[in-house]
Amino acid sequence: MSHAESGEAVADREEPRGDPARPVTISYIAATAGVSVPTVSKVINGRSGVAPDTRAKVEALISQFGYRRPAPTVRSNMMELVFDQLEHMWGIEVIRGVERVARQNRVGVVLTEFGPEHNAIHYWIDDTLARRPDCIVSVAQLSDEQRDLLRARGIPFVVFDPTVELPDGVPFVGATNWAGGRSATRHLIRLGHRRIAMVAGPDRVLCCRARLDGYRAAMEAAGLPVEADLVVRAELTTADGHAAAVHLLDRPGRPSAVFASNDLQALGVYRAARELDLRVPADLSVVGFDDLPVAALVDPPLTTVRQPLTEMAVAATELALALGRGETTERIGLELATTLTVRASTAAPAG
Repeated sequence: MSHAESGEAVADREEPRGDPARPVTISYIAATAGVSVPTVSKVINGRSGVAPDTRAKVEALISQFGYRRPAPTVRSNMMELVFDQLEHMWGIEVIRGVERVARQNRVGVVLTEFGPEHNAIHYWIDDTLARRPDCIVSVAQLSDEQRDLLRARGIPFVVFDPTVELPDGVPFVGATNWAGGRSATRHLIRLGHRRIAMVAGPDRVLCCRARLDGYRAAMEAAGLPVEADLVVRAELTTADGHAAAVHLLDRPGRPSAVFASNDLQALGVYRAARELDLRVPADLSVVGFDDLPVAALVDPPLTTVRQPLTEMAVAATELALALGRGETTERIGLELATTLTVRASTAAPAG
């Protein structure tokens, strides 16, 4: 590994002991011991998951080289917001919440985007360690190695809306996705719909699995079968929502209602319905998820589950800044409630 704990690269394998201009780094110790940077970080922080002989070797090198945890530095008055890919209105709502809290605390915000090809991800951690922000709010999902490097450097972070299961102790802010999926489906059932389809998101995304499980729970509680051909998985885009909806609607025995995993997919359902001469909601009821600003502007206005994105971003930023100040917080995992916003895209089924 070439990530230097002090922000500079380790140029060679020469022992730096005795040279105050070249302090020993975690990366140097890892390279000398023949182990990974996260392994050295675990030893330094007293964490489990390291074999006894490996721990002994690393501890001996730490003692030999005189490694010391970097002393706290003056606060930078800067935080970092990290996106995997910044697109659509979803990200704008997150930025709005982060900026609101940052302004109140007179903290600057560095915005980082890995991009569709993830070109920036290889250099991001080095640049961040060199910048030493007070804290990080990460919409992108950090790897174990990146989390360990940030911990070793004393840079706290909060994961926004995690898409994968996180290890215990990782701070996060999310939403009640399962409850949201159930409330959307219950709404359609109460209107009288019995053949309800779902455009589900990718199975690899934790929130999408939760929304699908909420849909299934509501259907089963109402005694309605969850038919395999009524659930289509699609990426969280308008184009993929459109393709999934065409598959569901352009056939005999089509559903009378569709619940989409997000508002962008729901817009794709609208487009497919228009192409097939189906009226929303007279012929097809549609429910989305997120409640992006566009949901109230389309025709007809979209019934959707409101995920409080701006409020989630506010909570994540407040938590991250508190951790950056060294404060002890009562909770490091928060889930904000989702609510159903009923508009004009849902109605009782025809007939």
